[in-house]
Amino acid sequence: MIHGTGKTILVIAGWIALILGIIGAFLPILPTTPFVILAAFFFSKGSTRLHRWLVSARYLGPMIVDWEAHGVIRLRAKLWATAAIVALFSYTLIFVPVALWIKGIVAAIGVSVLLFIWSRPSTPRKPEPEVEPPDAV
Repeated sequence: MIHGTGKTILVIAGWIALILGIIGAFLPILPTTPFVILAAFFFSKGSTRLHRWLVSARYLGPMIVDWEAHGVIRLRAKLWATAAIVALFSYTLIFVPVALWIKGIVAAIGVSVLLFIWSRPSTPRKPEPEVEPPDAV
């Protein structure tokens, strides 16, 4: 169990992550979704009140609920993330004069993030209907 100082640190970390996520909504260099999900995680461990508030937020709440309940990243978020990653990473790879090995690392990170994003489901799975076993003879 986390007490006192630990909860305070988690709440502060949650606010920092949330602020970075909000900035990321307006500044394409920062991703919004991972920071908001991270904030929800920190709040869930540090303050149930703040976690409830964040999950019930009009714009951010559905994204968090999708992730927490189903591990889902909606198609629209995937498309926005892909566009931002491709644009920003391409700029770095094409126009920033750095060593080739650094460009290789940047490309590997971009591809890894995109693989993770696109490996997540876009919609929640429907529960499989329960099948009753056939009657024993």
